Amino acid sequence: MAVTSSSSPLSTLYLFLRPNRNHRTLSNVVITAASIRCFSSPSQQMDDQRQPETTKRVVVCGGGVIGVCTAYFLAKKGAAVTLIEKSSVACAASGKAGGFLALDWCDGGAVGSLARASFNLHRALSEELNGPESYGYRPLTTLSITVTESRSSSPSGDSTIPSWVDGPARGPRTIGSTQTTAQVHPQLFTRTLLNTAVEKYGVEVVIGKLEQLRVQGGRVGSVVLEGGRVIESDSVVLALEPWTGKFEMLASMFRVYGLKAHSIVLEPKEPGAITPHALFLSYHLQGGKAMDPEVYPRPTGEVYLCGMSAEEEVPDDPEQIVGNPESIQTLKRVASNVSSHLAEGEARVKAEQACFLPCTDDGVPVIGELPGVKGCYVATGHSCWGILNGPATGAAVAELVLDGRASIVDLSRFSPARFVGRGKVTV
Repeated sequence: MAVTSSSSPLSTLYLFLRPNRNHRTLSNVVITAASIRCFSSPSQQMDDQRQPETTKRVVVCGGGVIGVCTAYFLAKKGAAVTLIEKSSVACAASGKAGGFLALDWCDGGAVGSLARASFNLHRALSEELNGPESYGYRPLTTLSITVTESRSSSPSGDSTIPSWVDGPARGPRTIGSTQTTAQVHPQLFTRTLLNTAVEKYGVEVVIGKLEQLRVQGGRVGSVVLEGGRVIESDSVVLALEPWTGKFEMLASMFRVYGLKAHSIVLEPKEPGAITPHALFLSYHLQGGKAMDPEVYPRPTGEVYLCGMSAEEEVPDDPEQIVGNPESIQTLKRVASNVSSHLAEGEARVKAEQACFLPCTDDGVPVIGELPGVKGCYVATGHSCWGILNGPATGAAVAELVLDGRASIVDLSRFSPARFVGRGKVTV
């Protein structure tokens, strides 16, 4: 494998994490550039290799929830972990998702056992990391409701419907209880977990773009970043999510495409009126067109709404992702019809955004060691359940890398070996 190196000084930005106590309800966690150091290529490579021989060196590529969870559990088990992120941690779907968690909604499917294990792991992590204060973890009741725009907006009179849902809502059905559904603020969860991994377990975070892997004798030996920096490793985990398809080595083997999903975040004037009920809507626009938006009140007082998704080309830079104006406007229309508390003039629009959900052709995540490349693992393709399944995926991959097998969940169903014969791995 050809690798381009450079003898010119390389600037490397190391990020450390600190809590910010200025958030109105939660302890926000933000990333700050605490130190900038310059190295020449030879001395930097010596630095990267300077680890005790008994410590396994693992590079995790991708600073979304899957990569961060993997880095956390690897470091907790004793690995020397370097996390590489090309933009900023939780800057894409892991920062813009709804953060909804469900125990049993995936039962009967390929990810059923993964989802159950991860739901329970979320609860355990919340106890360990003070989730209610740190990142808004809380159980909540989940309702399915039908909203039809042309119908009268008078209250339905059904006591099952929360009082703040005062639009034309009908047919409420409880589809999740406080025992089976919960939520987190996804960006705060991801950054809190990484903050702990850095401070408690010594994870190093490096901002840089992955260019290629060095593979010798069928085993991965290092990663090469844009600019020439080489980081030696015993194992590499590729958690590139919708950018998996941008990395030729993986794109030649299986397809991960991006489903662009839109969302808005509102701050109502009366946040105390909004109860902890997640809403899954069957929403009928005037003219009969139906859609399925979701509404998640957060303990911060914000209300998150999402929907309007379609497959689109994933841009190279996460910072280039913006919402389609028509989709954003439709979500505002949904908000005002669901509740007067969310209407224009009654709620401030805090964010209008979009992100790409990483999807596979068979609808099953890809988790496991790549065939023919010893020590190279992949974890991607979690679609809309990435926040839910992040902890169990990370814990299972950590076990697979360090122990040779995963005990928390059977990963055989997710193995990239299922794609053998459909393509080839190029290294």
